[in-house]
Amino acid sequence: MNRLLSRTVDGVLRMSAQRVPDRIAVRYADRTWTYAELDAAVSTAAAVLRESHHGPGLPDRARVATYGHNSDAYLIAFLACARADLIHVPVNHHLTGDDLGYLLEQSESSLVLADPGLADRVPDGFPVKLLRDAPGSFLDALAEPDDYETDRDAREYVQLLYTSGTTALPKGAMMTHRALVHEYASAIEALDLSEEDRPVHALPLYHSAQMHVFLLPYLAVGAENTIVDGPDPTVLFDLIEAGRANSLFAPPTVWIGLANHPRFDECDLSALRKAYYGASIMPVPVLERLRARLPELAFYNCFGQSEIGPLAAVLGPDEHEGRMESCGRPVRHVEARVVDEAGEDVPDGTPGEIVYRSPQLCEGYWRKPDETEEAFRGGWFHSGDLAVRDAEGYLTIVDRVKDVINSGGVLVASRQVEDVLYTHPAVAEVAVIGLPDERWIEAVTAVVVPRGEVDEAELLAHAREGLARFKAPKRVFLVDALPRNASGKILKRDLRDRFGAS
Repeated sequence: MNRLLSRTVDGVLRMSAQRVPDRIAVRYADRTWTYAELDAAVSTAAAVLRESHHGPGLPDRARVATYGHNSDAYLIAFLACARADLIHVPVNHHLTGDDLGYLLEQSESSLVLADPGLADRVPDGFPVKLLRDAPGSFLDALAEPDDYETDRDAREYVQLLYTSGTTALPKGAMMTHRALVHEYASAIEALDLSEEDRPVHALPLYHSAQMHVFLLPYLAVGAENTIVDGPDPTVLFDLIEAGRANSLFAPPTVWIGLANHPRFDECDLSALRKAYYGASIMPVPVLERLRARLPELAFYNCFGQSEIGPLAAVLGPDEHEGRMESCGRPVRHVEARVVDEAGEDVPDGTPGEIVYRSPQLCEGYWRKPDETEEAFRGGWFHSGDLAVRDAEGYLTIVDRVKDVINSGGVLVASRQVEDVLYTHPAVAEVAVIGLPDERWIEAVTAVVVPRGEVDEAELLAHAREGLARFKAPKRVFLVDALPRNASGKILKRDLRDRFGAS
């Protein structure tokens, strides 16, 4: 592990290429890369970025935005930036217009590597190079081997990892080589990652969880990785049945989709050995159904946020019994406390905000000194997550601090209400929010995606059977789908805006 911690991000790949050069590192579509081939491609790509960009090469620590879907080219672009002493800026491929322009302008990106189908969305004034699947693209340039190495300090920035922006404008967490490599080491240990695993990477690579909790740590251990375009249930079921995938990470929304898919109960999923979930809270009834259907499958709850690399805590497969609501205990390189508004530790069992100290943490937010000072006040990073800790150190997330509902002066955690509604057979998905109310301050309100015939009255009655009356929803809205960001997090602010006037 100490050998890993001494590396830069691209050095993680170099280490595996020296140890297992001929093993398959990555499969994507019809392309396959061994570890030696992938490492050589990263060196060539670093040279392309530093020496062949529209005349003079990019200077040290210039920002390079990558605006594309999942692919081998996307991975190579990130590692090439790390090797070339450039700062990578992953961009949500759903962004357009002002949202896209904000990220490119705020990061001061000098170059945008874009998929052909996305390039015309890039605002004027930003140089664009096609990432792949087009003549003269970034990936095509790797056909002529080249080499590039530069001296890098592990304390230098390697990525601006933008927050999801579910409550405010996204902020660019300044991640160093040192922070990410420490996070890789934590992930390998806490998630039992092995070179014998065959992971499939289906979530967007611009998102920190798929790239930094799974793909890079799996490259560090020398596993065979498959990258796919997205979490299509048919593709995932086919890979598992064929024995090409035995490890899968997905947010609860994807696991819910898999569990509700017609093939779920008939497909041979016995090859799947490790199941990871995270990015948002997993409803306990859904987890119980998955475990009942796949009793031999090892489930891991992964919890954290972009600013810490993002893995902060893990609930392992042997820890689920009796504590399925928990997100586990802090990983090796993370120190966590649960505190009140004054920053003082609260007793076990009392809700408080999680704060962190860790070498995995970002150095602050790019060009946002006030937000940085606020987040790191008192020498600890304030997560914005409300949790309780038990006597054994296990954390259970109650809610985001900003999502707790003040109902008549009593605080109500939306998760508890959601878990009760998930026990109704006609509820496919649910989000609980607080809406302004003259009597209650905020009225507990449920927004439900049904999967059968059900009405508001039936769901209200069901909720009142399992909840204290002040916690039960006052209203239920039925919708076709819940708004989410690309990492699967439900955008509750959108729901508050939509139904606030109803």
